[in-house]
Amino acid sequence: MSVPPRVLTVTPNPALDLTVQAGGWQRGEVNAAQAAQQDAGGKGVNVAALLADWGVSVAATGLLGRDNAAPFETLFREKGVIDEFVRVPGAARVGLKIVDRTRGDTTDLNLPGLTVSARALADLQATLRAPPPGVNVVALCGSLPPGVPTTFYAEEVARLRGQGRFVALDTSGQALHAALHAAVLPQLVKPNIHELEAALGRSLTTEAEVLAAARDLIRRGAELVTVSQGERGALLVTAHEALFARPPRVTVQSTVGAGDAMVAGLISAHLDGLGLQSAARRATAFSAGSITRLGAHLPPHAELDALAAQVQVESADALTH
Repeated sequence: MSVPPRVLTVTPNPALDLTVQAGGWQRGEVNAAQAAQQDAGGKGVNVAALLADWGVSVAATGLLGRDNAAPFETLFREKGVIDEFVRVPGAARVGLKIVDRTRGDTTDLNLPGLTVSARALADLQATLRAPPPGVNVVALCGSLPPGVPTTFYAEEVARLRGQGRFVALDTSGQALHAALHAAVLPQLVKPNIHELEAALGRSLTTEAEVLAAARDLIRRGAELVTVSQGERGALLVTAHEALFARPPRVTVQSTVGAGDAMVAGLISAHLDGLGLQSAARRATAFSAGSITRLGAHLPPHAELDALAAQVQVESADALTH
């Protein structure tokens, strides 16, 4: 008998990620690629897969095109993720990831996704109104496809928090703007620095400005704001603490999903009742470990524990003086 899920991830706009290895590729030229692989993806799908790797019982929902659902169904079976996706006509979008190990970067080309009907959206909302028994954490993840209003996450946050659930949010653009300007904020918000700047409509050029912006969200009802800043690390802020976590150096296979791994790490830390410093170490280790793999996969526990021990954690207030 399967263990009831503790976490439900929500991915309204999943994608098949086509990752192409193309070292030294040049824009506007004919380029040779070294390898390619296709993975079922989308932010919430990745978060669910990574939590399952850690040993958390997790369910995943969202809107999934029937025409190419098979890779997602295979992933869920292999990881032991409970499939609660609403099937819709058509095919999930394809996201192209061009990985250049020569330069150490990844270029993303993301298509908009299926246009969602009112019926499909209502079916998803019905799933969220009656999640699987045992779920106490809901992670709202990724972009919204055409047909889903930009206020969708903001409205779901208020309703889910009203049910007493812990809500994590990782999105961008207008969806993040609406959620951060709503009356009720999620308990966990994890934008990257560029997403936060866009949502707030201003540049955050100093550590003090980033810290002040995070603390403003805490004052307005968030409980943990994590601002990821790529290889520099991440700022983690609660009502009582503010820390900056710097990751250890690792051999990068692909940076795709590093933010999703951080969300998974923060959720697992919440489930285990960890303090902020331990949560910062675990989330940073998840992120560092995930980029040593292609696709949404974590290294073994022992390797993650070793990475967590190498994370440098310091007071964020000390960095602003």
